[in-house]
Amino acid sequence: MLKGGLRELAPGPPTDTEGRLPAVLRQALGPHWEFTIADGRIAIEHAHRGSPYRPPRQAPSWEGLLAELKASFAAQGVPQDACLPLRWGRETELTISAVQALDPLLKDGRPLTYRSGFLPQPVVRFTGQRDASGDLRDGFLTSFVNVSRVQPIQRMDEYGVILDGWLSVLSRLGFHARHISVQGKLAAWRRRQVEGVTLRFNHLDLSLGDIVLLWNADNPARMAVDLGTGLERLAWARTRLGWMDLVFGRFAPLAPPPTLDAVRTATLLLAHGIRPAARGAGGITRRVIGTIDPDSARLGVSSLVRASYRYWRLFGEPNVPWPAVAMAIEEELGISLSVKVDRVRHTG
Repeated sequence: MLKGGLRELAPGPPTDTEGRLPAVLRQALGPHWEFTIADGRIAIEHAHRGSPYRPPRQAPSWEGLLAELKASFAAQGVPQDACLPLRWGRETELTISAVQALDPLLKDGRPLTYRSGFLPQPVVRFTGQRDASGDLRDGFLTSFVNVSRVQPIQRMDEYGVILDGWLSVLSRLGFHARHISVQGKLAAWRRRQVEGVTLRFNHLDLSLGDIVLLWNADNPARMAVDLGTGLERLAWARTRLGWMDLVFGRFAPLAPPPTLDAVRTATLLLAHGIRPAARGAGGITRRVIGTIDPDSARLGVSSLVRASYRYWRLFGEPNVPWPAVAMAIEEELGISLSVKVDRVRHTG
């Protein structure tokens, strides 16, 4: 292990993903899976698919689900690693994916990573799918927990082994292999310094996440796997509860969805010390708070902040206490409201 959590790795380049990857996956998954390969695409389904899914009678707590994931990965020799800092400050202002832990390996071609293993990583993204009115669709949030296994590998067949291990994790969580399917393009894609192959996995009709084979384009021996889903989406697939009720609980009917999403996200940002500012990461905090409906926040946001804060602290102790977070949101809303009033006066 190197200073700062960096780890020394060994070489071994990928070759011919379209030709080799199906064989790698067949060997890892075994005879109970059926493969369809056509037009450069692969689809993998369980031989005994089609049986009905029965959700558990009692949904686990977030703490319980996180503990099950940790134990399931640990049983495969995959320990949990510390979260990346929320303020990223490199190609993105904020951490948007656990795969950023692999930046030195994949982008620089160096035998190093920032993190490796099971990583339940809080992230902030503005790329969630939206409906015709502009609201986020069910299954999407601005801030969520990116449940990932990010790991350097030396051979392509480790990709198949990691996928098979993920199916075992899902089984321990109460899912059954017959309800899981995998599909994607076999041809490699390229984004600047990185090449890769992405396969997506579903639970019945619900997309859960993906498993990506990655390598540095100039140094293909630097390979890694990024297996990712969202903790909230994983719970949604498992329970089949209503999305808003699952994520926001008793607060779901009390405010518009954009406000609930914004307070949740602002709580994460402010709890990590990212205060509103004119630009940079602080500009994102200001942008998020600006989407809160003032009418919904007239009696304050402390109750929702406390609930969000309890959730986020499951993944690492914040460095700002929740009362300061609530106060910062309310102060920023007050500033926003006064600015709007001044604009109205001037335009009037």
